Amino acid sequence: MIETPSPQASALQGTPSPASASGQPGQAAAPPVALRARHLLGIESLSPEEIVLILDTAEAMKEVGSRTVKKVPALRGRTVVNLFFEPSTRTRTSFEIAEKRLSADTLSIAVATSSVTKGETLVDTALNLEAMSPDMIVMRHASSGAAHLLAQICRARIINAGDGMHEHPTQALLDAFTIRQHKKRIAGLKVAIIGDLLHSRVLRSNLHLLGKLGANVWVSAPRTLIPPGIERFGVTATTRVEDAIADADVVMMLRIQMERMQGHFFPSLREYFTLYGLTKERLALARPDAIVMHPGPMNRGVEIASDVADGPASVILEQVSNGVAVRMAVLYLLAGGLD
Repeated sequence: MIETPSPQASALQGTPSPASASGQPGQAAAPPVALRARHLLGIESLSPEEIVLILDTAEAMKEVGSRTVKKVPALRGRTVVNLFFEPSTRTRTSFEIAEKRLSADTLSIAVATSSVTKGETLVDTALNLEAMSPDMIVMRHASSGAAHLLAQICRARIINAGDGMHEHPTQALLDAFTIRQHKKRIAGLKVAIIGDLLHSRVLRSNLHLLGKLGANVWVSAPRTLIPPGIERFGVTATTRVEDAIADADVVMMLRIQMERMQGHFFPSLREYFTLYGLTKERLALARPDAIVMHPGPMNRGVEIASDVADGPASVILEQVSNGVAVRMAVLYLLAGGLD
């Protein structure tokens, strides 16, 4: 059983306030008292109430790390291993900061200098780490399903920090947290997601999350980058980026993942920006108070113009800041079951 946040530290101020499954705080629907699963492997397995519980807990965590409250003892005595098989800046760093703010003992494995380079398998790496009795393992891996494999063989709690082209659950949670901060709700919003849809694990997690919380999601990309059957997620897919952006409350740009592409999906990066890049002119089609998001890293002049990325509608750096609070919430809620 995983307990709800308790007043374990003065900064947390007790249990977060109730929220509805729509993602709007302060309504009367009662959230669950626990996450059902031992691990966080993806958004697909979470209920709307569990998503809201994480977002509300993250709201309480925002205070930790401020000038007055640098850290809390919520994970004191717990050991968290960060195992990243792919390059990462924002995700890895924010997990490390989140762990330190919760007073956990952290260990970050540099895979490039580990026994993996000598041919050690993922399973053997996991079993060797397991022999050292960590409480949680945060893992990013290039293969879809890698986190699920670890969950089957490890006693430690597994947090998926991105697995191949499958899911990136904490990114979708921090995106939802940022949207809720600005819009006070998620249900009923038009969210346009534009870019490399085919290779994006961020897209898949966001489709699960935004659909469960009642958003109206549009996606747009060249036809070669639209996954077949994406409509089954309940989204509207179009190759006309202007249709997706029109009257949107949220415009989320996705990176062109050249490292995952085998073959030619569009003629050139210049042509992609001309047809699909987010410029001031295209953003003007959205609602006047629309916000612009990007999970990073950005390719300026490819997915997004610099004057938009740095403009007043951009909340990209807020996403980075909110990532720490959301990952603190995930660590905190999962750690409740370790006792």
